[in-house]
Amino acid sequence: MAFRFHKMHGLGNDFVVIDARADALALTPAQARAIADRRTGVGCDQLIVMEPSTIADVRMRIWNADGGEVEACGNASRCVALLIGGGTIETLGGLLTGDTDGAQATVDMGAPRFGWGEIPLAYAMDTAFMPLAWEQLENPAAVNVGNPHVIFFVPDTDAVELERIGPEIEHDPIFPERVNVNVATVVSRGLIRLRVWERGVGLTQACGTGACATAVAAIRAGLVDGPVEVALPGGSLTIDWAPGRPIRMTGPATHVFTADADLARFG
Repeated sequence: MAFRFHKMHGLGNDFVVIDARADALALTPAQARAIADRRTGVGCDQLIVMEPSTIADVRMRIWNADGGEVEACGNASRCVALLIGGGTIETLGGLLTGDTDGAQATVDMGAPRFGWGEIPLAYAMDTAFMPLAWEQLENPAAVNVGNPHVIFFVPDTDAVELERIGPEIEHDPIFPERVNVNVATVVSRGLIRLRVWERGVGLTQACGTGACATAVAAIRAGLVDGPVEVALPGGSLTIDWAPGRPIRMTGPATHVFTADADLARFG
């Protein structure tokens, strides 16, 4: 079966986006992993499939590079919003709304969740100041923004060996659904520097949900004011949030090319 795909990225966080609204496409985790492979497949951080929705303009399904299906992806949400010209997007993590302005997209990511069972954690604790540590990383905050995140505020994000310690934290039993690991440095009341170890992907150039979770945790702790710029290795996002309101994320979405492929080549 042949399928058409779009190669897109948001700040270097790259995607293969398949439009299956007219022709259904059944994917296995092994096929998703094969398509995402950068040596023998198309190559991407996440594979995105757009499907029909009964409650939104489009349903967005997300597979990480390891073949696992996940609930949310902020950068991919902007890319899908760009493709459909703005509208509502159904995800496993909730219903989103996207608006576009040229190559920029703003997505209403919904309200953050802070309850220990909503992250989820293995047992109850304060998610604003968790009594946990992994080497020099200690007392993180946890936020669910459609997917689970843990955020460490550190003096220098670049000094953290995130490629080494990230997998350990991601797979710690305290996180029964694994977790995205964020290390952030507050530069000023309006700027945060951020690096992310993404669950099922690894180190990434940018993570939209990570930027949202980190900004929310920093605003909640009184460290910054919204809207706040979150600077990632691939570029910057603007995150706006206040208690009782949804998170709004603004940043670029880039269409690189469109091509066709044969699903049979991927197992």
